[in-house]
Amino acid sequence: MSRRTRFAVFAVGAAGLVILFVLAAFRLPDFGGRFHPYGERAVTSAIAEKTKNVVSSVNFDQRAFDTVGEELILFASALGAVILLRMVRREREEEAGEHGYGPADVFDALRLTGYLLLPVTLLVGVYIVAHGHLSPGGGFQGGVVLGTALHLLYLTGDYPALARLRPVPVFESAEALGAGAFVVLGLAGAGLLIPMNSVVGLEVGCAFVLVLAKFFEQALLVRTDDAGTEDS
Repeated sequence: MSRRTRFAVFAVGAAGLVILFVLAAFRLPDFGGRFHPYGERAVTSAIAEKTKNVVSSVNFDQRAFDTVGEELILFASALGAVILLRMVRREREEEAGEHGYGPADVFDALRLTGYLLLPVTLLVGVYIVAHGHLSPGGGFQGGVVLGTALHLLYLTGDYPALARLRPVPVFESAEALGAGAFVVLGLAGAGLLIPMNSVVGLEVGCAFVLVLAKFFEQALLVRTDDAGTEDS
C-alpha cells in the first residue's frame, strides 16, 4: 500500500470520527445541569439486572458491544506484536543456556521475593477477576495482574523456568478462545456479567503473556546470523 493510499484511508476514517463526534456533542446535556440521562439509565439498568457493581453493568450489560471492540483491539495488538517480533531471515533462536541464558546469578533476597510473590500475585489476580461483578476491578484488571504475575520468575533470574511455565502455543489458543467466547457472549445480550468477566480475564491475561514472551525472546534468545558467526 502506497503512502498516498494510506493517507487517504486515514483521512476517510478521521473525517468519519469527526462527524460522529460533532453529532454526539450536539446531543449532550447542558454543562452543570441536573439532568444526566446516561447516569440515570445506567443505575436503573444495573438495578434491573440485580448487578451490585454499576460500572461492570455498564461495561458488560449495557455496552457489551463496545467492550467487544475494546477486547479485539487488545487481541489485535498482541497479534501484531507476535507478527512484528517473529524471526526473519538473518536471525536465529539460540537454545536457552547456550550463551549463559540459564538461571542467572541474582541476589538471594530478590530470588526469594520472586518465588514468594508469584503464588500470592496469581491468587490476587484470580480474586480480582472472580469478584469483578461485586467490587472495583474485573476481568481486564485481573487479567493484567495474572499476565504479569508469571513474569516474576524473570526477577528470580530463571528464564528457562519462565519459558516452561508459559508455553506460547497454549496461550495463543487460550487468547483466541477467550476473544471468541467474549464476542459470542457480547452478542447474546445482558445478564451474562460473570461469564463475560471471566473470559475477559482469560483473553487479557493471555494477551499480556504473549506480548511479554515475544519481547523476552527478542531480547534474550534471538540473534542475527552475523552475531552468531562472530560469537563462534
